[in-house]
Amino acid sequence: MTDLDPETERVGSIYDRRGARLIPRDGGWLFGDARHWVASRARGDTLEVGIGNGATLPHYPAEVRLTGIDPSRVMLARARDLADALGRPCTLLQGDAADLGFADGSFDTVVFCLVLCTVGDDRRAIEEAARVLRPGGRLLAVEHVRSGNPLVRLIERAWESIAVRQSGDHLLRDPLDHLASAGLVAEELVRSRLGLVERLAAVKAVPA
Repeated sequence: MTDLDPETERVGSIYDRRGARLIPRDGGWLFGDARHWVASRARGDTLEVGIGNGATLPHYPAEVRLTGIDPSRVMLARARDLADALGRPCTLLQGDAADLGFADGSFDTVVFCLVLCTVGDDRRAIEEAARVLRPGGRLLAVEHVRSGNPLVRLIERAWESIAVRQSGDHLLRDPLDHLASAGLVAEELVRSRLGLVERLAAVKAVPA
């Protein structure tokens, strides 16, 4: 995989420090069954961008051929341990969401699960996801996004700079902002929790 850019390396180092304390778990009140929702829909050759400690691993269909990348070596080690415990074959690599080291059209599915909030350049990450998708392939994402509720969005704005500094976590992003420019079309969109949580399925257009 390619070298990490400075912001990706910074976020990766944050999760290197946290990795020993984090364990795969369900999404609680805010995210509920989000990991199952996003992973269970994957088909064929699948790339999960920002696989972290492998919390999605139990939810992938057995027939999916899974590759996962993450900037944190510690989190990847945790994911490998969990994959081994589950008997889940997969390829796990250190990598950067904004510079995927895969050929065009390598995957049938690309998954983001609570990741686009922390990548250095979310627009570039979505463009890269679209690039490595085959025509007709699907991008699946669960993210916390800027809320359409004015009061909640005001709180997000107030907390944004602190969250970015502490964990690289951007609170005002939304994948929908970048789908069209990447050649992706939303097929399914569900928002919940005062507009904070978004579940998205989008398809890469098939050339005419």
